Amino acid sequence: MAEKNPNRDAAFPAIEKKYGQPMQVWFDVFAEHAGKPYLQQVAVFRESHGFSQAHASAVVLFCRGSKTSRRYEDLDGYLEEHSSEKQALVRKIYGVITTAYPELEQVIAWNQPMVKLGKEYVFGLSVAKNHVLIAPFNPVVLEEFLPRLGGLNLNKKTIQIPIDWDVDEQLLIDMVGRGIALVSE
Repeated sequence: MAEKNPNRDAAFPAIEKKYGQPMQVWFDVFAEHAGKPYLQQVAVFRESHGFSQAHASAVVLFCRGSKTSRRYEDLDGYLEEHSSEKQALVRKIYGVITTAYPELEQVIAWNQPMVKLGKEYVFGLSVAKNHVLIAPFNPVVLEEFLPRLGGLNLNKKTIQIPIDWDVDEQLLIDMVGRGIALVSE
């Protein structure tokens, strides 16, 4: 599963084709409503011109100066806004994984740090207010490792770990290794 182009103007050819007008027409529509709040601007495109939410947002956000949906370029950028405790935990988790599996590429996808093998994501993570969520990406991995996740809160596709988690290095290595094996099959 590949990440979409994060540049908002990547949607412009589809917008022109679907709504039958060059982008300048839509920029002019935005200009007529430039002083309004974001939601009202999006509503103009949706209600008056039949835009989808995604296309309306792409035009409005682009015109408001947001040229990309990408918020972070790398792990350091992602961690910048988080506490030192959260930073240390995330760095430890990714350190364990990338040391054990140097062939994995560490990327930011969907504005979250991930690791992938080729085009396939095998592990991701996100930092929340009171915990960190880790995601092995393949539901088979979660199912198979369920017995080893005692004491951790499980969601449908993620594992919630506390900020003070004593990183279970072997668990991470084994989960990511299983994820690699599944994408390599």
